[in-house]
Amino acid sequence: MRSQIVLFDGFDPLDVIAPYEVLYAGGTASGEAFSVQLVSAEGPREVVSGTGGLALRATAALDPEKADLVLVPGASGRVGEPGEVPDEVDAGQRAQDEPIPVLLGRTLTTELPTLLKAAMDRPEVTVAAVCGGSLVLAMAGLLEGRHATTHHLGLDLLEATGVHAVRARVVDDGDLVTGAGVTSGLDLGLYLLEREIGPRIAHAVEELFAHERRGTVWRHHGPAPAAL
Repeated sequence: MRSQIVLFDGFDPLDVIAPYEVLYAGGTASGEAFSVQLVSAEGPREVVSGTGGLALRATAALDPEKADLVLVPGASGRVGEPGEVPDEVDAGQRAQDEPIPVLLGRTLTTELPTLLKAAMDRPEVTVAAVCGGSLVLAMAGLLEGRHATTHHLGLDLLEATGVHAVRARVVDDGDLVTGAGVTSGLDLGLYLLEREIGPRIAHAVEELFAHERRGTVWRHHGPAPAAL
């Protein structure tokens, strides 16, 4: 399974590294049934995160025709206000210490929304998101009517875009799988391994990382619960 994890200016490093390591380990444990690479909408480049100027290198362009899984992280920065909008910035300005809504909103001015729509239009591609990555998809108009989660501070904004926001750590909505707060990237990665390869591989990686998944993966199946 070919996985591409998207980098954009101001991304949250843990949203990227946690699922990257899980999926990479899953590939090793499964005889390379999983591959993973870092990509950007612009192609190979150094991409600066929103955490202290830490940069990671995208080695290729996001290409939904070459991916079975596309994963979108959130941003790292000040919490900011939901109404804040992107300002014009000079080319090369580091995306750090800016409000998270600004960093997420700025992705809409790039080719990323078009590429993500192409991924979501391909039924054989699973699109995943961690934390504010769900808001990137939602603000691009790609999640209306879908079930998804995000960081608890962003659930109201997610709901406002027409998404059925779910307060759960991981939400499986078929070809869309989303994780909540930043550390949920570990659980999201492990769940994707279990779903796509099998529980034995996921368990082996879980043991390697000394991390046990938390919570129940929410799916829109079964009877609705009565009031508790």
